[in-house]
Amino acid sequence: MRSALSTLLIALACLLLAPCGTLAAWAAYGLADTGRYAAAMAPLADDPDVRNAVAASVGDGVMAEVSAPASGTVRQFVQDAARSFTRTEAFREGWDAANRTVHDAVLRALRDDRSGSRAVTVDLAPVTDRVKEQLADDNVPFARSIPVPHTAVTVLPAREVDRLRKGYHVLDVAAVWLPLAAVVFAVTGIAVAACRRRAVTATGIGTALGGALLALAVVAGRRLTLAELPGAVDGPAAGAVYDALTGTLRTASWLLVGLGLTVALASWLTGRYGPPRHRRTPARPAADPGPPRRTRTRF
Repeated sequence: MRSALSTLLIALACLLLAPCGTLAAWAAYGLADTGRYAAAMAPLADDPDVRNAVAASVGDGVMAEVSAPASGTVRQFVQDAARSFTRTEAFREGWDAANRTVHDAVLRALRDDRSGSRAVTVDLAPVTDRVKEQLADDNVPFARSIPVPHTAVTVLPAREVDRLRKGYHVLDVAAVWLPLAAVVFAVTGIAVAACRRRAVTATGIGTALGGALLALAVVAGRRLTLAELPGAVDGPAAGAVYDALTGTLRTASWLLVGLGLTVALASWLTGRYGPPRHRRTPARPAADPGPPRRTRTRF
Protein backbone atom coordinates (compact mmCIF):
# COMPACT_ATOMS: atom_id res chain seq x y z
CA MET A 1 0.00 0.00 0.00
CA ARG A 2 2.82 2.40 0.80
CA SER A 3 4.53 1.73 -2.53
CA ALA A 4 1.30 2.09 -4.48
CA LEU A 5 0.38 5.33 -2.73
CA SER A 6 3.88 6.73 -3.25
CA THR A 7 3.82 5.86 -6.96
CA LEU A 8 0.41 7.49 -7.43
CA LEU A 9 1.38 10.71 -5.65
CA ILE A 10 4.69 11.05 -7.49
CA ALA A 11 3.06 10.35 -10.87
CA LEU A 12 0.36 12.97 -10.27
CA ALA A 13 2.92 15.52 -9.11
CA CYS A 14 5.42 15.04 -11.94
CA LEU A 15 3.33 14.10 -14.96
CA LEU A 16 0.23 16.23 -14.37
CA LEU A 17 0.55 18.96 -11.76
CA ALA A 18 4.08 20.13 -12.61
CA PRO A 19 3.50 20.62 -16.39
CA CYS A 20 0.04 22.14 -15.89
CA GLY A 21 1.33 24.40 -13.11
CA THR A 22 4.19 25.60 -15.31
CA LEU A 23 1.76 26.31 -18.14
CA ALA A 24 -0.60 28.22 -15.83
CA ALA A 25 2.24 30.25 -14.32
CA TRP A 26 3.52 31.14 -17.79
CA ALA A 27 0.09 32.34 -18.86
CA ALA A 28 -0.64 34.24 -15.63
CA TYR A 29 2.75 35.86 -15.07
CA GLY A 30 4.16 35.94 -18.59
CA LEU A 31 1.37 36.67 -21.05
CA ALA A 32 -0.64 38.69 -18.51
CA ASP A 33 2.22 41.10 -17.80
CA THR A 34 2.38 44.00 -20.24
CA GLY A 35 6.10 44.58 -19.77
CA ARG A 36 7.04 40.94 -20.39
CA TYR A 37 4.62 40.73 -23.31
CA ALA A 38 6.04 43.83 -24.96
CA ALA A 39 9.60 42.60 -24.36
CA ALA A 40 8.75 39.30 -26.05
CA MET A 41 7.10 41.01 -29.02
CA ALA A 42 9.71 43.76 -29.52
CA PRO A 43 12.26 41.62 -31.44
CA LEU A 44 9.57 40.73 -33.99
CA ALA A 45 9.87 44.24 -35.42
CA ASP A 46 13.08 42.99 -37.07
CA ASP A 47 11.67 39.63 -38.16
CA PRO A 48 11.45 39.42 -41.99
CA ASP A 49 8.19 37.44 -41.99
CA VAL A 50 6.49 39.89 -39.63
CA ARG A 51 7.72 42.91 -41.58
CA ASN A 52 6.52 41.43 -44.87
CA ALA A 53 3.11 40.68 -43.36
CA VAL A 54 2.80 44.22 -41.95
CA ALA A 55 3.96 45.73 -45.24
CA ALA A 56 1.39 43.71 -47.19
CA SER A 57 -1.37 44.71 -44.78
CA VAL A 58 -0.42 48.39 -44.92
CA GLY A 59 -0.13 48.30 -48.70
CA ASP A 60 -3.55 46.68 -49.07
CA GLY A 61 -5.03 49.27 -46.74
CA VAL A 62 -3.59 52.12 -48.75
CA MET A 63 -4.76 50.66 -52.03
CA ALA A 64 -8.25 50.18 -50.60
CA GLU A 65 -8.42 53.93 -49.96
CA VAL A 66 -7.56 54.74 -53.58
CA SER A 67 -10.78 55.52 -55.36
CA ALA A 68 -9.47 55.37 -58.88
CA PRO A 69 -8.23 52.11 -60.42
CA ALA A 70 -4.55 51.73 -59.68
CA SER A 71 -2.04 50.22 -62.05
CA GLY A 72 0.44 47.54 -61.16
CA THR A 73 3.20 50.15 -61.05
CA VAL A 74 1.37 52.15 -58.38
CA ARG A 75 0.66 49.04 -56.35
CA GLN A 76 4.30 48.00 -56.52
CA PHE A 77 5.39 51.49 -55.48
CA VAL A 78 3.07 51.38 -52.44
CA GLN A 79 4.31 47.93 -51.44
CA ASP A 80 7.95 49.02 -51.73
CA ALA A 81 7.25 52.11 -49.64
CA ALA A 82 5.55 49.98 -46.99
CA ARG A 83 8.51 47.58 -46.87
CA SER A 84 10.90 50.49 -46.53
CA PHE A 85 8.84 51.85 -43.66
CA THR A 86 9.09 48.56 -41.75
CA ARG A 87 12.87 49.00 -41.65
CA THR A 88 12.72 52.37 -39.89
CA GLU A 89 12.93 53.28 -36.23
CA ALA A 90 9.45 54.76 -36.49
CA PHE A 91 8.03 51.34 -37.30
CA ARG A 92 9.78 49.81 -34.27
CA GLU A 93 8.37 52.48 -31.97
CA GLY A 94 4.92 52.12 -33.47
CA TRP A 95 5.09 48.34 -33.16
CA ASP A 96 5.98 48.54 -29.48
CA ALA A 97 3.37 51.21 -28.75
CA ALA A 98 0.63 49.30 -30.57
CA ASN A 99 1.41 46.06 -28.71
CA ARG A 100 1.33 47.83 -25.34
CA THR A 101 -1.92 49.61 -26.17
CA VAL A 102 -3.70 46.45 -27.31
CA HIS A 103 -2.37 44.38 -24.38
CA ASP A 104 -3.48 46.97 -21.80
CA ALA A 105 -6.97 47.09 -23.30
CA VAL A 106 -7.36 43.30 -23.27
CA LEU A 107 -6.07 42.99 -19.70
CA ARG A 108 -8.45 45.65 -18.42
CA ALA A 109 -11.37 43.80 -20.01
CA LEU A 110 -10.33 40.43 -18.55
CA ARG A 111 -9.69 41.73 -15.03
CA ASP A 112 -12.75 43.97 -14.73
CA ASP A 113 -15.92 41.95 -14.23
CA ARG A 114 -18.01 45.12 -14.33
CA SER A 115 -17.20 45.77 -17.98
CA GLY A 116 -19.73 43.16 -19.08
CA SER A 117 -19.63 41.50 -22.47
CA ARG A 118 -18.69 44.54 -24.49
CA ALA A 119 -16.17 44.19 -27.30
CA VAL A 120 -12.64 45.33 -26.55
CA THR A 121 -11.63 48.19 -28.81
CA VAL A 122 -8.61 50.45 -28.94
CA ASP A 123 -7.92 53.77 -30.59
CA LEU A 124 -4.61 53.58 -32.44
CA ALA A 125 -4.58 57.28 -33.25
CA PRO A 126 -1.88 58.02 -30.61
CA VAL A 127 0.30 55.34 -32.17
CA THR A 128 -0.24 56.77 -35.64
CA ASP A 129 0.57 60.24 -34.33
CA ARG A 130 3.88 59.03 -32.85
CA VAL A 131 4.80 57.37 -36.14
CA LYS A 132 3.88 60.55 -38.00
CA GLU A 133 6.13 62.66 -35.77
CA GLN A 134 9.03 60.23 -36.21
CA LEU A 135 8.65 60.29 -39.99
CA ALA A 136 8.52 64.08 -39.97
CA ASP A 137 11.69 64.21 -37.89
CA ASP A 138 13.35 61.95 -40.46
CA ASN A 139 12.34 64.43 -43.22
CA VAL A 140 10.11 61.92 -44.99
CA PRO A 141 8.14 63.71 -47.77
CA PHE A 142 4.46 64.39 -47.05
CA ALA A 143 4.81 63.07 -43.49
CA ARG A 144 3.03 66.11 -42.07
CA SER A 145 0.01 65.45 -44.27
CA ILE A 146 -0.59 61.91 -43.01
CA PRO A 147 -4.11 61.78 -41.52
CA VAL A 148 -4.54 60.60 -37.93
CA PRO A 149 -8.09 59.24 -37.74
CA HIS A 150 -9.64 58.27 -34.41
CA THR A 151 -11.04 54.87 -35.28
CA ALA A 152 -12.05 52.20 -32.76
CA VAL A 153 -10.31 48.97 -33.75
CA THR A 154 -11.86 45.78 -32.35
CA VAL A 155 -9.23 43.47 -30.86
CA LEU A 156 -11.56 41.14 -28.94
CA PRO A 157 -15.14 40.41 -30.04
CA ALA A 158 -17.90 40.64 -27.45
CA ARG A 159 -18.77 36.94 -27.73
CA GLU A 160 -15.25 35.99 -26.64
CA VAL A 161 -14.93 38.31 -23.64
CA ASP A 162 -16.88 36.27 -21.07
CA ARG A 163 -15.21 32.99 -22.00
CA LEU A 164 -11.71 34.46 -21.89
CA ARG A 165 -12.44 36.29 -18.62
CA LYS A 166 -13.46 33.03 -16.92
CA GLY A 167 -10.39 31.31 -18.30
CA TYR A 168 -8.18 34.13 -17.07
CA HIS A 169 -9.56 33.85 -13.53
CA VAL A 170 -9.03 30.08 -13.55
CA LEU A 171 -5.42 30.53 -14.70
CA ASP A 172 -4.85 33.17 -12.05
CA VAL A 173 -5.81 30.69 -9.33
CA ALA A 174 -4.15 27.68 -10.94
CA ALA A 175 -0.84 29.51 -11.28
CA VAL A 176 -0.56 29.54 -7.48
CA TRP A 177 -2.13 26.27 -6.39
CA LEU A 178 -0.97 23.83 -9.07
CA PRO A 179 2.80 24.28 -8.44
CA LEU A 180 2.17 24.17 -4.68
CA ALA A 181 0.13 20.99 -5.03
CA ALA A 182 2.89 19.44 -7.16
CA VAL A 183 5.46 20.06 -4.42
CA VAL A 184 3.14 18.75 -1.68
CA PHE A 185 2.28 15.59 -3.62
CA ALA A 186 5.93 14.88 -4.45
CA VAL A 187 7.12 15.39 -0.87
CA THR A 188 4.30 13.25 0.49
CA GLY A 189 5.03 10.51 -2.04
CA ILE A 190 8.68 10.44 -0.97
CA ALA A 191 7.78 10.48 2.72
CA VAL A 192 5.43 7.47 2.54
CA ALA A 193 7.66 5.41 0.24
CA ALA A 194 9.15 2.19 1.55
CA CYS A 195 12.51 3.16 -0.03
CA ARG A 196 12.86 6.92 -0.03
CA ARG A 197 16.01 7.01 -2.14
CA ARG A 198 14.27 5.17 -4.94
CA ALA A 199 11.29 7.51 -4.54
CA VAL A 200 13.58 10.54 -4.96
CA THR A 201 15.05 8.95 -8.10
CA ALA A 202 11.56 8.28 -9.45
CA THR A 203 10.54 11.86 -8.69
CA GLY A 204 13.49 13.19 -10.66
CA ILE A 205 12.76 10.95 -13.65
CA GLY A 206 9.07 11.88 -13.49
CA THR A 207 9.88 15.59 -13.42
CA ALA A 208 12.07 15.19 -16.50
CA LEU A 209 9.27 13.32 -18.28
CA GLY A 210 6.79 16.03 -17.30
CA GLY A 211 9.06 18.70 -18.76
CA ALA A 212 9.45 16.69 -21.97
CA LEU A 213 5.66 16.32 -22.24
CA LEU A 214 5.28 20.07 -21.83
CA ALA A 215 7.83 20.71 -24.58
CA LEU A 216 5.95 18.33 -26.89
CA ALA A 217 2.71 20.12 -26.04
CA VAL A 218 4.24 23.44 -27.10
CA VAL A 219 5.27 21.95 -30.45
CA ALA A 220 1.86 20.37 -30.97
CA GLY A 221 0.16 23.64 -30.00
CA ARG A 222 2.15 25.48 -32.65
CA ARG A 223 1.04 23.10 -35.39
CA LEU A 224 -2.60 23.25 -34.31
CA THR A 225 -2.53 27.03 -34.03
CA LEU A 226 -1.08 27.53 -37.50
CA ALA A 227 -3.40 24.93 -39.01
CA GLU A 228 -6.51 26.74 -37.73
CA LEU A 229 -5.54 30.22 -38.93
CA PRO A 230 -7.85 31.90 -41.43
CA GLY A 231 -6.56 32.34 -44.94
CA ALA A 232 -6.02 36.09 -44.52
CA VAL A 233 -3.44 35.61 -41.75
CA ASP A 234 0.16 35.15 -42.81
CA GLY A 235 1.39 31.76 -41.59
CA PRO A 236 5.13 32.46 -41.20
CA ALA A 237 4.43 35.70 -39.33
CA ALA A 238 1.97 33.96 -37.01
CA GLY A 239 4.55 31.25 -36.39
CA ALA A 240 7.13 33.88 -35.45
CA VAL A 241 4.66 35.45 -32.99
CA TYR A 242 3.88 32.05 -31.47
CA ASP A 243 7.57 31.26 -31.04
CA ALA A 244 8.21 34.63 -29.40
CA LEU A 245 5.36 34.26 -26.93
CA THR A 246 6.19 30.65 -25.99
CA GLY A 247 9.94 31.16 -25.67
CA THR A 248 9.74 31.40 -21.88
CA LEU A 249 7.51 28.31 -21.73
CA ARG A 250 9.99 26.27 -23.78
CA THR A 251 12.80 27.38 -21.49
CA ALA A 252 10.79 26.38 -18.42
CA SER A 253 10.05 22.94 -19.88
CA TRP A 254 13.73 22.25 -20.52
CA LEU A 255 14.57 23.49 -17.03
CA LEU A 256 12.19 20.85 -15.67
CA VAL A 257 13.94 18.22 -17.76
CA GLY A 258 17.38 19.32 -16.55
CA LEU A 259 16.32 19.59 -12.92
CA GLY A 260 14.64 16.18 -12.94
CA LEU A 261 17.62 14.42 -14.53
CA THR A 262 20.01 16.11 -12.09
CA VAL A 263 17.99 14.98 -9.07
CA ALA A 264 17.63 11.45 -10.42
CA LEU A 265 21.34 11.16 -11.22
CA ALA A 266 22.40 12.55 -7.84
CA SER A 267 20.08 10.15 -6.02
CA TRP A 268 21.33 7.17 -8.04
CA LEU A 269 24.98 8.05 -7.49
CA THR A 270 24.40 8.53 -3.78
CA GLY A 271 22.88 5.08 -3.49
CA ARG A 272 25.57 3.43 -5.60
CA TYR A 273 28.73 5.12 -4.34
CA GLY A 274 27.60 6.53 -1.01
CA PRO A 275 28.58 5.13 2.37
CA PRO A 276 27.16 1.66 3.02
CA ARG A 277 24.11 1.45 5.17
CA HIS A 278 24.61 -0.12 8.56
CA ARG A 279 22.51 -3.19 9.00
CA ARG A 280 21.52 -4.55 12.33
CA THR A 281 23.08 -7.91 13.12
CA PRO A 282 20.43 -10.21 14.48
CA ALA A 283 21.15 -11.31 18.04
CA ARG A 284 22.19 -14.89 18.36
CA PRO A 285 19.85 -17.01 20.46
CA ALA A 286 21.25 -18.03 23.80
CA ALA A 287 22.46 -21.60 24.07
CA ASP A 288 20.01 -24.04 25.56
CA PRO A 289 21.34 -24.93 28.99
CA GLY A 290 19.43 -28.18 28.92
CA PRO A 291 17.52 -29.73 31.83
CA PRO A 292 18.51 -28.59 35.30
CA ARG A 293 21.13 -30.76 36.93
CA ARG A 294 20.27 -32.44 40.16
CA THR A 295 22.61 -31.95 43.04
CA ARG A 296 22.92 -34.22 46.01
CA THR A 297 22.76 -32.76 49.38
CA ARG A 298 24.64 -34.60 52.07
CA PHE A 299 23.45 -34.44 55.56
